[in-house]
Formats: sequence, C-alpha cells, structure tokens
Amino acid sequence: MKMTDIPFATTDWSKIEKTEHKGETGCAYWHTQQFGDIRVRMVEYTPGYLADHWCSKGHILFCIEGELVTELKDGREFILTPGMSYQVADNAEAHRSHTKTGAKLFIVD
Repeated sequence: MKMTDIPFATTDWSKIEKTEHKGETGCAYWHTQQFGDIRVRMVEYTPGYLADHWCSKGHILFCIEGELVTELKDGREFILTPGMSYQVADNAEAHRSHTKTGAKLFIVD
C-alpha cells in the first residue's frame, strides 16, 4: 500500500455519516472515509451479527470494543477482543465475521 496525496487531518468519527449494511443476521454500521484507493472505517457490529458473504479483500482490522470471531473458509476461527488486530492480504484467505455480543472495529483496506 502506498499512501500519497493525503494531507494531515484529524477525524471526528461521530461526525462521519453512518451507513447500514445488513448481514445474514444483524447489521454493521460503517463510518467511512476514502483516501484514493485506501478506505478507512469505524465499524460497529450489532449483537448477533453474521456476515452474509465470504470476503477476499485485504484488511488491517483493530478491535476497539466487544468480541469478534473471524472464520476462514478452511474452518479455522480467530477471536479478537479489545486491543487485538488481524491483517490479511487481498485474495489471500477468504474470511467472514460474526459476533454474539457486538463489536466496534477500526479497519483500513
């Protein structure tokens, strides 16, 4: 990832418009900023959220609140709790997430 043409700025995430993305169950609420090819998001998953698709996009994901379970298509599962992160490259390993309790995440992709 090469970061260019991004001037210094601060972000008040509470002022960034929220969009709703329904899962197979539950919802994800995204606050999104786009910087060229780089997308930066603050994402909140409701309790009981299950993604409705397998994702192959690369991400750097940091768990701020709650607990997130990320399942890889090969069956492995990883649990993130506050202060933990994961990273995966584009087209490396298909994954999807779910949460019983809800989660708040910071994601760069």
